Amino acid sequence: MAKKMSVDLDLVKKLAELLADSDLSEIEIEEEDTRIRLARGSVSVSAPVQMAAPALALATAAAPAPTADAAAGGSPEAISGDPVTSPMVGTAYLSPSPDADPFVKVGDTVKKGQTVLIVEAMKTMNQIAAPRNGKIANVRVEDGQPVEFGEVLLTLE
Repeated sequence: MAKKMSVDLDLVKKLAELLADSDLSEIEIEEEDTRIRLARGSVSVSAPVQMAAPALALATAAAPAPTADAAAGGSPEAISGDPVTSPMVGTAYLSPSPDADPFVKVGDTVKKGQTVLIVEAMKTMNQIAAPRNGKIANVRVEDGQPVEFGEVLLTLE
């Protein structure tokens, strides 16, 4: 017989609020045989099979904030060229330091692997490289702008 498990919904709500109010991309807690993990865009509860339905009901608690594209009324179809997307939630920086020139500008030609910008996540500066040779068609983020996973940072022609 499967062991019945109860989930503290108040705890889940508090964790979801903490996730929404912070720069965290996920929170995970584990106690005895119960593990609760909330991540922007998903929720998982490790438990016996009967917990699958409550986990689906909780998914709305950690829904991601709308991306800049959605807020601006844009859509992925409106993007011309090949998009370079953010591999993580963080803060986009267009130059290596505040007083330095940007890595790239619209019209610049880039080579595959060349750093085009930085996304800071958890105090780590992650260089975002051009996925292929091309020309910068547009830069869709501003320096210091928070970005979401999958958000279009710039496009290549």
